[in-house]
This record gives sequence, C-alpha cells and structure tokens, in this order.
Amino acid sequence: MGWIITILVGALCGWLASLIMKTDAQQGAIANILIGIVGSLLAQAIFGSWLNIGGDVAGNGFSFWSIVWGVIGSVVLIAILKALRVLR
Repeated sequence: MGWIITILVGALCGWLASLIMKTDAQQGAIANILIGIVGSLLAQAIFGSWLNIGGDVAGNGFSFWSIVWGVIGSVVLIAILKALRVLR
C-alpha cells in the first residue's frame, strides 16, 4: 500500500509542479510521477537534512505538508532540468 501512496503523491506533486513551471504540455503522466517522487526526495534532502527546515519533509505519506514540500522539491527539480536543457 505504501508504493501506491508514493505513486499517487508523486503524481500529484509532479503535476502541480509542472503546472507551476508551465511544462505540463511537454510531460506525460509517467514523467509527472517520476518528477514528483524525485522532487519529494530532493526536498527531503535539501530542506530536511541539510537546512533542517520542516521536520520530516516528505516521509509522512499523504499529508498536506508532504505535498507542499514535494511540490517545492519538484519545482526545484524542473528548474534544474530546464537549466540543463538550456546549457545543451
């Protein structure tokens, strides 16, 4: 059941981040899920471990704060990916 919740929260976070960054037309559902999951892990690493902000950032499953931090991490990830595309 934990994997299903991870996929659903990742999909939601990735979709919201792609709407914020205006990349929704370029990405599909699988990309949204992957960006959401990796973005949540990125947010947990940056804000939870390194900056010690927000407590347990992305490890609470389906909660309001895990979605907020997941979206923030996904936006950061999309910005990094956009910057890498510009450099190519």
